[in-house]
Amino acid sequence: RLEWLLSWFKDTPTLADSFNQIITWRMGGARTCFLGDADNLVLKPGFIKKIIAHAKAAFPALERFTIYGRTKTAAKLRTPGELAAFRKAGLDRVHYGLESGSDRVLALVDKGETAQDHIDGCRKTKDAGLSCSVYVMPGLGGAALSEEHARETARVISEIGPDFVRLRTLEIFVGTGLDGAMERGEFAECGEEQVAREIRTLVEEIEADTEILSDSASNLLDVSGRLPGDRAEMLRVIDAYLALSPRKKLEFSLRSRLGSFLGQYGDLPPDVSGAIGPFVQSGGLDLSAATDGELVAATRLIRSKLMP
Repeated sequence: RLEWLLSWFKDTPTLADSFNQIITWRMGGARTCFLGDADNLVLKPGFIKKIIAHAKAAFPALERFTIYGRTKTAAKLRTPGELAAFRKAGLDRVHYGLESGSDRVLALVDKGETAQDHIDGCRKTKDAGLSCSVYVMPGLGGAALSEEHARETARVISEIGPDFVRLRTLEIFVGTGLDGAMERGEFAECGEEQVAREIRTLVEEIEADTEILSDSASNLLDVSGRLPGDRAEMLRVIDAYLALSPRKKLEFSLRSRLGSFLGQYGDLPPDVSGAIGPFVQSGGLDLSAATDGELVAATRLIRSKLMP
């Protein structure tokens, strides 16, 4: 039911909402468990072992345990033996937010890590027998560093050879540091076509046996597949978008974001309904009468409400 679906997307869920989510998770098999947030590599392996043992006692069907980590922690604060101890404790996978392989981009956003931290931390993780999943953020370098951001990120991923590369396209929210930089004229946001070209560079230049996942509502294109085998098909999807006329690109963007929004929330709030309402005809979306400005404004509105 729609009411049940929407209970998953609340800023302040009730106890009943949380209980419903646990029940749904268990009914779905309850085979995987993500432990906490932030940089869990700062914890001791023994503590993680106790947590995993407790979780398995409560949910015997659990098979995989995953955490977030920082590559700098893995590279400089954890020994190979300590990382191996995490694996022996029952941990299976570490997710790292690389964001970029360009040192200039990482410095621009105060990431606090370098490209070499990313390489060293992920390699140590893999050597310890842990699965390595990394997140990269197309668009993070802005218009000025777009090409460098893409090429350096492809280089770093090629050196790491992670099990998974997850795409999380940059979305700039009001009140953030990049929002302020844009207002001051210090940062120029990439357009959607430029972001697509960055992703094309990643797909074309990554030389590693890895799986790329476009599993975020922030992404314009569904470009997923395993490299190197699926490279040609992934490039075909990107090139089909790039071959569109400027007007068709705007329409594609709106339809894509609208589909993502409906997939997340199941219904439209009044402001989004108002933005696209004039173009809804016979239950479908007819954008022929929409101006370019209206398409851009409606797309921006929807993007601002999507969960990455």
